[in-house]
Amino acid sequence: MLFKRIDHIELLTAAPERAVAFYTGVLGFRERERMRIPQTPQGPLDLVYLQLGDTTLEVMCYPEAKAPIAPRSAEARLGWQCLALEVEDMDGALSALKAEGVEPSWGPMKRPDYARAEIRDPDGNPIELRQWYRIG
Repeated sequence: MLFKRIDHIELLTAAPERAVAFYTGVLGFRERERMRIPQTPQGPLDLVYLQLGDTTLEVMCYPEAKAPIAPRSAEARLGWQCLALEVEDMDGALSALKAEGVEPSWGPMKRPDYARAEIRDPDGNPIELRQWYRIG
């Protein structure tokens, strides 16, 4: 097999400290490392690698971008849609998020095999929460 796994997910933001605070303080990621790539076509690139289990989220920022980077559109579009996090207990997760001031943008929707809800990060990016009910 040529391909082993998804190595990381990239998250581009104009407010990296706000994003890092949300993903670490609210969602429980841990900061693994920071680095700067001094030269890219858009200027210097600051990176913060966050870890949740064996998943890496790469928070990216071009602090000296040569042109403004447009925010994510609120409308549905083709392509990758959201980050999805599995939770142990949907009601408990939503209660903990509410205590942090984070309300679901929709849900929870409960089905026989799973519960699903969605929240938004500080930049408005959708994050799916999924609890799987193991039958048997």
